[in-house]
Amino acid sequence: NGTQVNSVVIDNDFQDTWVELHPVVDPENLNAKELADLCREMGIVGMGGATFPTAVKLSVPEGKKVDTLVINGAECEPYLSADHRLMLEKSEEIVQGIEIVRRALSISAVKIGIESNKPDAIEMMKKACDGHEGIEIVSLPARYPQGGEKQLVYALTGRKVRNGALPLDIGVIVLNVDTCYVIRRAVYEGRPVVDRVLTVGGTVQKPANYLARIGSPVEWFLDTSGGLLPETRMLIYGGPMMGTCVADLSQPILKNNNAILAFSQERAKLPKASNCIQCGRCVNACPLGLAAKDIVVAFNKGNVELLNQLHADLCMSCGTCSFVCPAKRPLTPSIALAKIMMKNGGKK
Repeated sequence: NGTQVNSVVIDNDFQDTWVELHPVVDPENLNAKELADLCREMGIVGMGGATFPTAVKLSVPEGKKVDTLVINGAECEPYLSADHRLMLEKSEEIVQGIEIVRRALSISAVKIGIESNKPDAIEMMKKACDGHEGIEIVSLPARYPQGGEKQLVYALTGRKVRNGALPLDIGVIVLNVDTCYVIRRAVYEGRPVVDRVLTVGGTVQKPANYLARIGSPVEWFLDTSGGLLPETRMLIYGGPMMGTCVADLSQPILKNNNAILAFSQERAKLPKASNCIQCGRCVNACPLGLAAKDIVVAFNKGNVELLNQLHADLCMSCGTCSFVCPAKRPLTPSIALAKIMMKNGGKK
């Protein structure tokens, strides 16, 4: 149509040279608005995988009071060890990030939840917290999905986040350990989020954790880990319970990708589903008490009204219902489709 299209080509000079960085001049007196603005400018999001904008979390509405900062160091999915590694190597920096948030928002209590199967991380974080009043390290049972926001808040504070509410509504803000680490770097070093810790595991020659530059292709990390084992049949971003498939090795690492996992045919093969036997295990296992079997029935019938009554939109896609189902029904994917149907006004 005669329209001129301008293209931008970025060539890598392989010098890895930073522009001039500008740390915060007076970090001790940073207020809540200034910290939220900085997080927005530096591209800081929830590094645990949800990528919820941290600036929004730290912008406490007028009339609300936050008295507890909950720090998520649970990392409850199998294979994942990125947060674990970070707590071992950057514990002091994580605590510095926690103190930045705590001071800016005038929060009195901090509770750091770490699963009991990471005793070395618990020990390192305790050492880093020496001399910091009001910070408590809590050893939690190694139970999935312990790292879920609502589950973690209840485990550490005994407070329940009601359906449709946020932790902020009960005086709590939840941050991942990696989020605290990148906040510290933004304040003291002036660094935006350009990398993250990434677990590469499963059927690779040399499983490892990397400080991964955002935008690097999946293929690079697999090659650096010695390549895939011959039996590999599937690659996913994230953990085996909530991860998503990697469709192409040229796909980049994003802020929400805490792992690349490879699986053999034996691990990747979906079991054959059979009819629901109405055992109710999916209901008992759901951390939010949702009736997965009933939600799937409502979805198959296209009954949006019933889906709303069953609170299908609250599903966190943890995969627990599918895991415990003796009939091996794909409950979690069906509920994900049900949520899309609800957003689309009943259209599948």
